[in-house]
Amino acid sequence: MISFIHTADIHYGMENYGRIDPATGIHTRLLDFDKAFNFAIDYALEKEVDFFIIAGDAYKTTNPSPTQQRLLLRALLRLHEAKIPAVIAVGNHDNPLSFGKANSLEIFGDLPLDGFHVISKPTAFTLQTKNGPVQIVGMPWPTRNTIAISNNHMFKSAFELTEYISKSANAIIQHLAENLDPALPAVLTGHLTVSSGIFSGSEKRAIYGNDPVFLPSQLAIQPFDYVALGHLHRFQDLNKNGYPPVVYSGSIERIDFGERKEDKGFCHVRVQAKNKTTYEFIKTPQRPFIQIEVNLKSNEPQTTQIIEVVKDYNLTDAIVKLLYFLPEDAPDTVDLAAVQRACSMAHDIVGIIPVHHQKRRQQRTAMKIDMSLENLLETYFETKPEFNSRKQDLIEKALRLQEDVAQVSGE
Repeated sequence: MISFIHTADIHYGMENYGRIDPATGIHTRLLDFDKAFNFAIDYALEKEVDFFIIAGDAYKTTNPSPTQQRLLLRALLRLHEAKIPAVIAVGNHDNPLSFGKANSLEIFGDLPLDGFHVISKPTAFTLQTKNGPVQIVGMPWPTRNTIAISNNHMFKSAFELTEYISKSANAIIQHLAENLDPALPAVLTGHLTVSSGIFSGSEKRAIYGNDPVFLPSQLAIQPFDYVALGHLHRFQDLNKNGYPPVVYSGSIERIDFGERKEDKGFCHVRVQAKNKTTYEFIKTPQRPFIQIEVNLKSNEPQTTQIIEVVKDYNLTDAIVKLLYFLPEDAPDTVDLAAVQRACSMAHDIVGIIPVHHQKRRQQRTAMKIDMSLENLLETYFETKPEFNSRKQDLIEKALRLQEDVAQVSGE
């Protein structure tokens, strides 16, 4: 049996929310991601897995800071010391998108150490593990840099170019798969967008019009026993009723409030025999993201209402966003300092945000310039029910004034 860990979207460098940790001088959100990643490595060491996959986006940006590089290197060296090979695909966040520039993970492939396999170009190789050989097909984030594009494509539109890259990358995967030994275990790993995948909060900006897109059927092909994907942050299997599993392990920690309800973790995969693969989703330690929404009533103190709702939540060490919805036409009298004190157990308060209900505008009945004064007034008072009891009297007085004005002006 071959077993391995499938992770993705580690995002060293994600430092939204949080603060600087006074004990280390490192941003607390960076420490959150480091804690989650090292939890996965602890698990890999305990289970004595055969290899470890990072399916792209080890970093948040292609220019990681020395601190971020140090944390990732220290974590991966733990695998090296345990003689667990690391297979690392280059993701869109790791890729500089400029010809000739090194990606942020390339240094690991250049280290004079065995056990680091960086996939920066489409490739296939046989990985020797303590329990036997495994065939790896790797597809990094497909861009102009990873797919050969001639000058004939120079004047194609962005959509045409993306479509070409999708077709070319799929053809490469098919070709590499056809040249594998069908008797040996085989794993496809890549940082890709699959058409039926569900996006989370932070990566919804990556819409299908911009990403090269693949069908599950294009990846779930023989002789693969497992497809380990990165890019979409939600754990999901896109081939539950078929073989092989086509799995996004998801990000190892929550990125933003769009992911606040999602469990984060990694997959422990076991290839028990050819065409027989199982996997288990393992949760990592996660920072709670809590969004509190309060619909205020007009007849009660606003601050008291908010604080009473806050008491229902365990905010200890959580990242908190609070939205309160004001009644129509009500002034905002919330004591922000008091609300902040009520949330003092939170790790970070992202915002205490008022939401004003827009006053509903009454639709006016159409008035025309050629209407008589009497008709104009009748139309106007249809939109003013508060004048119903005096409507006729007001119209008569207005018409008398019109007659008086006409007599004075000699009309």
